[in-house]
Amino acid sequence: MDQLALLFVLLLGALVSVPVGDRFGLPAPVLMTLLGIVLAVLDFVPNVDIPPDLILPALLPPLLYASVRRTSWRQFTANKRPIFLLAVALVFVTTAAVAFVANAIVPGLPIAAAVALGALVAPPDPVAATAVAGQLGLPRRLVSILEGEGLFNDVTAIVLYHVAIAAAVSGTFSPWRAGLDLVLSAVVAVAVGLALGWAANKLMSLLGDATLQIGMTLLVPFASYVLAEELHGSGVLAVLTTALFLAEYATDADDVVTRLAGHTFWDVVDTLVTGVAFGLIGLELHNAIRTASGRWAEMSGWAAAIVAVVVLVRLAYLMPATWLTKRLHAKRDYDEEIPTSWRETVIMWWSGMRGVASVALALAIPLRMDDGSPFPDRDEIVFIAFGVIMATLVLQGLTLPWLVRRLGVRADEDVEKAFEKELAVRAAKAAKRRLKEIEEVEELPEEVSEQLLRRAFDIGTRISPDLGDEERREAHEQRVRRIKRMRRIQGEMLSAARHEVLSARSEPGADPEIVDRVLRHLDVRSLR
Repeated sequence: MDQLALLFVLLLGALVSVPVGDRFGLPAPVLMTLLGIVLAVLDFVPNVDIPPDLILPALLPPLLYASVRRTSWRQFTANKRPIFLLAVALVFVTTAAVAFVANAIVPGLPIAAAVALGALVAPPDPVAATAVAGQLGLPRRLVSILEGEGLFNDVTAIVLYHVAIAAAVSGTFSPWRAGLDLVLSAVVAVAVGLALGWAANKLMSLLGDATLQIGMTLLVPFASYVLAEELHGSGVLAVLTTALFLAEYATDADDVVTRLAGHTFWDVVDTLVTGVAFGLIGLELHNAIRTASGRWAEMSGWAAAIVAVVVLVRLAYLMPATWLTKRLHAKRDYDEEIPTSWRETVIMWWSGMRGVASVALALAIPLRMDDGSPFPDRDEIVFIAFGVIMATLVLQGLTLPWLVRRLGVRADEDVEKAFEKELAVRAAKAAKRRLKEIEEVEELPEEVSEQLLRRAFDIGTRISPDLGDEERREAHEQRVRRIKRMRRIQGEMLSAARHEVLSARSEPGADPEIVDRVLRHLDVRSLR
């Protein structure tokens, strides 16, 4: 098997793991990690040959962009305090705790190298948190906090990592320079993200065509990441800024085709790239095994100790941090989403899985110092990092669904239905207001006006059938049954038309481009 064949196996596994995970109630990313582990121990499967410095630029931009599409700027601002406590403060606390323990138990490990280890295992993975926690029916506030933590903690951790590596390689460290680098990295990233978001928004409005616009959304995250890194900014923060800008300002409510096609496209990209990313985590087990070099017992003990530190520090931090956030929330009128019980706090604790960023940072540790000597204890750091990744991702990922069921932490369906009903009412009222505005400038026959008014009401009842009194609901249900029947018949008519047009492709002299153009018209008509 060569590298290309291995890639196809991972892509196929990414697709198959979704229905298999749904069938057995297991997260698809964890299944892909297990698949990678199985492939890693097979003799005929080659070692993954990807330069470590390409893993983050190749995988993180599309994954981050896909994650941001499912959220909004309002959710980040609503959760600014818990996200700051988790994505910034907790990363510093975890890095310090891991560095202290690693420096104490690993003989000869310099403090700068220990800090680098702490930084690369500190951030929970944004993709794992979204892919695993998002499928378990958790309260939206928890998912929002986990998404925000996962998206922003890489910014802090990667900057800390680079500072620690620079100190280890050069032998010098300046706290003031490290703090300045962190601030400048954030400023450059936000500037790049906003500039590219604005430029991409303008360019997409000029492109017009849905295919070109969706293609632009695929290029923008990579461009944002690479440009920010070239300017010594945070590529992760730049991608987040660009994605949030486009989510807020590049959405046309009437561009139905682009929105539907873009949603489908990014679902496919998210599924495939997520599968490949977590498959690579399992495959990189080759490297971790090689680094042990007959020291399994000793190095496994170190890894177990660091796993305990990472897991217990998160729990010890979350309990008082959640309590403090609740107290501040109660004293002030903040529109903030916070955990409401100890059960939700436990779920947040157990959702701290490490993943793609930790793997890439571990493999990117340089081989040599500035003076040409080997990087101190690089093999030990890589082995410990993979121990943390495998323990948190596989163990926590497989047991998180059971823990959620055991603690009974579920989304509040009544609140969701109430919000859905509110949106349905707003949609119906907006349609009625627009109808009145049209009637003021256009003379409509009475029967047409009444029919349009009923359709305005139907807009709301189709979203939330609970709207209206019982008599109107029954009348609506009868209309829905009649409309469904007409749509079924119309669908069969359109299906016959599509089959007829498609058969023309194989006829002598038929122009396939014209056939496809006519077929697209029929497809768009079928969506209405």
